Amino acid sequence: MELDLDALEKRVLGSLMEKDMTTPEYYPLTLNALLAACNQKSNREPVMEVDEAALRSALRTLHEKGLAGEARAEGRVARFEHRMGEALNLGRRESALLCTLLLRGAQTPGELRGRSERMHRLEDLDEVNLVLQKLIEHDPPLVRLLPRQPGTKEARYADMFSASESSDAPPAIGGGLAATASREDRITTLEAEIAQLRAEFEALRQQFADFRSQFES
Repeated sequence: MELDLDALEKRVLGSLMEKDMTTPEYYPLTLNALLAACNQKSNREPVMEVDEAALRSALRTLHEKGLAGEARAEGRVARFEHRMGEALNLGRRESALLCTLLLRGAQTPGELRGRSERMHRLEDLDEVNLVLQKLIEHDPPLVRLLPRQPGTKEARYADMFSASESSDAPPAIGGGLAATASREDRITTLEAEIAQLRAEFEALRQQFADFRSQFES
């Protein structure tokens, strides 16, 4: 199985996985629905401008690689689905994190937890790191830990679906791609960090209450 995908193939695959988990009632997707998902402005980095011809070409190559194809269903309108579950034996937790990496590039565990929650809720960062480790140890490896950048505290992870390019490099601008500085991204990251801090505070408060009760009894 070939996992070396270009940017558009990754966007198509990630979009199919996302809609499978977030809107199963509309999945598999028609060509028009998949085109809209690929060109979606939210939860995408970078934003793309994909036309139908390019989408059909990407679907053809993904089909040849055994990762996506036309669904077997009744009706005249063709619908398309990913085949990640059967191809790579992924659970929902693994699929949610991998999908988020495919759609938005390299991210920290905190970013991944916040951004993947609408597909599958991970309880805490320990669970995120556990799933990431499973993806790293997968055969073939699906995720890798990136070298920590100067001045940053948190490690970042990237998918392993682009063997021919550096996953640590910023996305190229051109060829129909438009990089966007997304305010929503920053809000999502802050929300995830706040939720983690609240959970840690509650745990500390409970520990203090238990400690104090030893002297009050």
